[in-house]
Amino acid sequence: MSITFYGHACFGVEIAGYHLLFDPFITGNELAKDLDVSTIPADFIFLTHGHEDHILDAEVIAKRTGAKVIATYEIVTWYEAKGVAGHPMNIGGAWTFPFGKVKFVSAIHSSTLPDGTNGGVPGGFVVESDEGNFYHAGDTALTFDMKTIPLTCAPLDFAILPVGDNFTMGYQDATIAAEWIETKKVIACHFDTFGYIVVDRAQARVAFAKKGIDLTFLDIGQSIDSKAL
Repeated sequence: MSITFYGHACFGVEIAGYHLLFDPFITGNELAKDLDVSTIPADFIFLTHGHEDHILDAEVIAKRTGAKVIATYEIVTWYEAKGVAGHPMNIGGAWTFPFGKVKFVSAIHSSTLPDGTNGGVPGGFVVESDEGNFYHAGDTALTFDMKTIPLTCAPLDFAILPVGDNFTMGYQDATIAAEWIETKKVIACHFDTFGYIVVDRAQARVAFAKKGIDLTFLDIGQSIDSKAL
């Protein structure tokens, strides 16, 4: 399983030849200015919620690649009106796709689309596949619902968790989240993009290390094999 960080909360994950793209916000991210959005592959685009800093490039990428949008019913129908195909989900539901099983799990945040349309509830995605299992938490506070993930999903090889604070949980709460979801490998997201969410990476790593958890900060554009985490 190959993981590529495109900045903010946007990741590409390649599983069994399929390209999964999460929360594409690239052209609006000054830190990702060196990336060419027209070259980013996608077969499935996962949207955790409707905020612009998670969906900005979804339409153009979907129309270029033919990728299917996977999100709440509200977000999927919003994109279908724009000519983009989608697969609607809601909290607690799971579906088996060609690359593996996906469960849409709870998040505590808000979700309004750029034009003011209700985006439904925010969420995260747990992906189970023959190449490994992982959780992309999206934008969320620390929530007891995370404790249900080990009870209802396969053991996680790693998780992508927000650490930037202010709009989401900070790294201190993220260490608790990692314990609750029972993973020892975490990739940081939702940090440094805006002044509100700049983090001290050294302090964050120390906080995770004290709990025996590895925290990885990927550089924008960097790819890594999941086994190397």
